[in-house]
Amino acid sequence: MLNGLVLTANRVVVGFSLWGVAAGGWSWAAETQAYVTNLKPTGQADLDTALKSSSDLLGLQGTHAVGPFALAGRVRNEYDRLKSALESYGYYEGTVKITLHRAKDKDAVVMDGQSPALSNWIESVPANEKVTADISVEKGPLYHLGSVKLVDEKTNGPAELTPEQKAAFTLKTGDAAEAETVLGAGGTLLDALREDGHALAQVDKPQAYLRPQTRTLDVVYPVSPGPVLNVGRIDVSGLKRVREPFVRRQLTLKEGQLYQPSKIDAARQDLTSLGVFSNVAVKDGATQPVNGTMPLDFTFQEAKRRSVGAEAGYSTDLGVRGGVTWTHYNLLGNAERLKLTALVTGLGGSAQQGLGYDVYADFFKPGFYSRKQNLSVRVEALRQLFWSYRQTAFLVRAGITRQIDRYWNVNFGVAGEQEQIEQFGVTRDYTIGSLPLGATFDNTEVGNPIEPATHGVRANVNISPSISLGSKGSGTSFFTIMNASASYYFDLKHLGISKPGRSILAIRGTIGSIQGAGTYDIPPDQRMYAGGSATVRGYRWQGVGPQYGRTRYAIGGTSLDAGTVEYRQRLFKSFGMAGFVDAGQVGSSSSPFTGTLRVGAGGGVRYYTPIGPVRVDVAVPLNRPHRGDKWDLYIGLGETF
Repeated sequence: MLNGLVLTANRVVVGFSLWGVAAGGWSWAAETQAYVTNLKPTGQADLDTALKSSSDLLGLQGTHAVGPFALAGRVRNEYDRLKSALESYGYYEGTVKITLHRAKDKDAVVMDGQSPALSNWIESVPANEKVTADISVEKGPLYHLGSVKLVDEKTNGPAELTPEQKAAFTLKTGDAAEAETVLGAGGTLLDALREDGHALAQVDKPQAYLRPQTRTLDVVYPVSPGPVLNVGRIDVSGLKRVREPFVRRQLTLKEGQLYQPSKIDAARQDLTSLGVFSNVAVKDGATQPVNGTMPLDFTFQEAKRRSVGAEAGYSTDLGVRGGVTWTHYNLLGNAERLKLTALVTGLGGSAQQGLGYDVYADFFKPGFYSRKQNLSVRVEALRQLFWSYRQTAFLVRAGITRQIDRYWNVNFGVAGEQEQIEQFGVTRDYTIGSLPLGATFDNTEVGNPIEPATHGVRANVNISPSISLGSKGSGTSFFTIMNASASYYFDLKHLGISKPGRSILAIRGTIGSIQGAGTYDIPPDQRMYAGGSATVRGYRWQGVGPQYGRTRYAIGGTSLDAGTVEYRQRLFKSFGMAGFVDAGQVGSSSSPFTGTLRVGAGGGVRYYTPIGPVRVDVAVPLNRPHRGDKWDLYIGLGETF
């Protein structure tokens, strides 16, 4: 029986020697001995990985050359390191054998790694020869858990736990005696206790009793649940320009609620997401309970208030799009964000007739009359010279987005637009008002919109009742724009053919309809178009749908449907590739799935940066219309969807 057996869950066993730290101390021999290590596989892949990670002989052979005496010490240390790795996997009767010989002469003397004469033998090897160290490991029988007990440290009797807490402690008699599993069960139990309000709970490292006769390991866990506590006084510190009342309104944690680490960390992350803090930390505000509560201290480090950035993109249909942005992240002290952007558009695009511009100001206010409600306002001036129409417009939009639950958001607002559009040689002025309504669902759990999703669904539905007051004979029209889109991401790891996040199948679908007016009663920029990276690649923007005669002028339509299947594969650390097929059509009736279906296919490469992947895609049309592009190139930051 062995009391207090050390269980090591870490696959890299600690305590390795550097530069010949061994029984003989530091070695700074003038001459060092080169060597190579051969570690014989055990046939168990995860154990082999642990043995390789634990081996100093293998890990240091190319980076830390040592003298003969220190190398002998490294060999002696190897036995304990590899046995610790074996024991961490439940093999307590395993054996390690190490032999050494001159690499150029396999028939020469073979030295045992535990021989007292090892250092003298290594010293006798010529300096121009390497020593070969052969390591073989015999696992022996696998030990299993015998009795498993949870003992209250105060009473020395069985720990009193709820059924849920007992269920969280997953160890049971008969399980393999793997250190990672044993220690992990204690951590899981501790998490369960704290989630039930036991803020001061402790689950100490287990005492293990080895039973060689039955090849079992008895485990005793000392447990100290402590009292159930609520959240006490919440203090905040570190605020300089961000107002404390705003922070407290945004805080999802309230005094008096049950102390739960998951809720506390969620509150911390929620404050971090405001974008005005570079760091948000939280810790217990006392070492002992205060009137049945545990105080909390939130400490903030504010981020820089202003930033200047650049925006750029290129595709053969829309040409170069680039410009600068200036952002203020805490305009009025309540995390309001003001972003000013000036872009030049349309340089060299096949769907463009000349240079345009897009200048806008975005204002974003979190916590607008409610913690889960945000206000956004955009004022924008733009000029676009497409082949389909030429537009000069001034737009104002304001909307409120409200979070319903973890995945759902709804939005509603108002928009107005004054524009002048030239199409087919006729110029008209339009005044457009609309009341956009929408809902979004996103369970991809990707915080950064540029970061590629690897699982889950994104979906949105939008309805926009609109009125258009035209001039020069265009009259007044009422119409409602309706569209919906959804994207699904499937990780091929679920099929057992890929590592997590490396191979992704992405599927996208879009459908839209305009009700209440015919095509020519709707302003050209409000009609539906397809083509380009947002719908069907391989066709230029507005290149899918009804065309004016046999020209490259798109008329637009009142219905749309499109779909994409894309395969994304990570390569090495920073590179990737993608292959895709897109299809879509635009119809002249309000019913989708009418018109001429266009199909495009292509592929591309990715270079993954800390802020997102740089994307380069090439696509070709499979049934090209008259005067359509023969191919298209798309360059941008982030995936297309």
